[in-house]
Amino acid sequence: MNPTSLTLRNARPYGGEPVDIVIDDGVIAAIGPAGSVAPVGDVVDVAGRFVGPGLWDAHVHFTQWVIRRRRVDLTATTSAEDVLAAVRTARATGAPLTDGMLIGYGFRDGLWPHPPTLASLDRAEPDLPVVLISADLHCAWMNSPAARRLGLPLDASGVISEAPWLAALQRIQEATSVPAAAYGDAADAAARRGVVGVVEYESTDNVAEWTERVARGVSSLRVDVAVWPDRLDAAIAAGLRTGDLLEPAGLITMGRLKVIVDGSLNTRTAWCWDPYPGVDPASTHACGVESVPVDELRRLLERAHGAGIGAAVHAIGDRANTEVIDVFEQLGMSGIIEHAQLVGEGDFARFARLGLTASVQPEHAMDDRDVADRYWKGRTGRAFAFGSLHRAGAALRLGSDAPVSPLDPWHAIASATARSRGDRETWHPEQRLPMDAALAASSRSRLAVGEPADLVIVDRDPLSCDRDGLRGMPVAATLLGGRFTWRDL
Repeated sequence: MNPTSLTLRNARPYGGEPVDIVIDDGVIAAIGPAGSVAPVGDVVDVAGRFVGPGLWDAHVHFTQWVIRRRRVDLTATTSAEDVLAAVRTARATGAPLTDGMLIGYGFRDGLWPHPPTLASLDRAEPDLPVVLISADLHCAWMNSPAARRLGLPLDASGVISEAPWLAALQRIQEATSVPAAAYGDAADAAARRGVVGVVEYESTDNVAEWTERVARGVSSLRVDVAVWPDRLDAAIAAGLRTGDLLEPAGLITMGRLKVIVDGSLNTRTAWCWDPYPGVDPASTHACGVESVPVDELRRLLERAHGAGIGAAVHAIGDRANTEVIDVFEQLGMSGIIEHAQLVGEGDFARFARLGLTASVQPEHAMDDRDVADRYWKGRTGRAFAFGSLHRAGAALRLGSDAPVSPLDPWHAIASATARSRGDRETWHPEQRLPMDAALAASSRSRLAVGEPADLVIVDRDPLSCDRDGLRGMPVAATLLGGRFTWRDL
């Protein structure tokens, strides 16, 4: 894993003419017109392909992404009946179990014609514990045996959401045996798409787990690891600060405190100023869920900030965003707001003024556009409002929230710049991002002397690609600190 010297011949920067790039000790040492630079080390002819900064996914749940393939796939279902049929098929075909439970993943019930019920799932599978996880990870539909197994109370819907469910999901994850090689395979797959780094938001001991993975040879990615509130005191006691390198290879970096203050759109728990349609306005959760009280959020951020640990706060609804921005402003600290899916008109400018970063997932806009049109009717002009954030001067980062959408930044770039997918028309075209902004929000370095040699080499120029050309971008090579983590040249 030690950096070596390397010269890339005939590589074209996006929109530019061919150059030679000299890499030494993991850093770009020289760039000059093709044929003008004395080569150093191994020479690789890129043959006119395009080169740019390596890509980052700014929001992943890596273990959930790795184990997704072991779960019953519910992503194509469009009704409760579809899901029940998938459960029956999984049982009939001997789908693998996790700790004695059948686990499914990927349903979206926001537009179902009939709601889920406990009785229907119990009829479909009365004996084996069945846990069906929503695509947004914020709720699960389970049967009575699963509820007894997990010690969870269920109402007639069979659905449990937010804090009780997220705690149960963590227990399920801890009971899931994942081979170390599976993490290496997933990291290598990301590298094949030009990814050099991810921001890890799993609710687990990310510091210890990722340090161990690198020691076991998982070396295709840089990883910023978050800490959740239940591990904040331990991180502070260990003297960890945001930006600290955590292992000798220099791949794992201490990230931020992750706090979730509301739910999600599909689960109708995002904390909004207005009630959700069809819900009694007098209901406790008519406007969504305040997962962490504002006073507790302020206490957590203040404690983390005082110890040199930054903050990344999940806020989806417009009230959640306003309240979180208020806390950052009161504490005089910058930070990251994760998702920022529905933002009040008066809050866009506050992102830039307070130095806040909006970490957004453009594929979610395509997945959730119909749900947003229904439940945020009249407000979608400021939903997934990447263009408004960019025009207001906010710093942006693009991610996937894998497994909620694929760990593939080219998908995020395509959705951010086109606001359409498949045969659908453009949704709120005024919220498209310019291509240069989308590329910048998907990387952490530049193609310049002195920058880390974290690079991606592709067959097409992103600046001249259409939407589908971006989504299917052929990646010829990925370099991390000057070494190839993927090569098809």
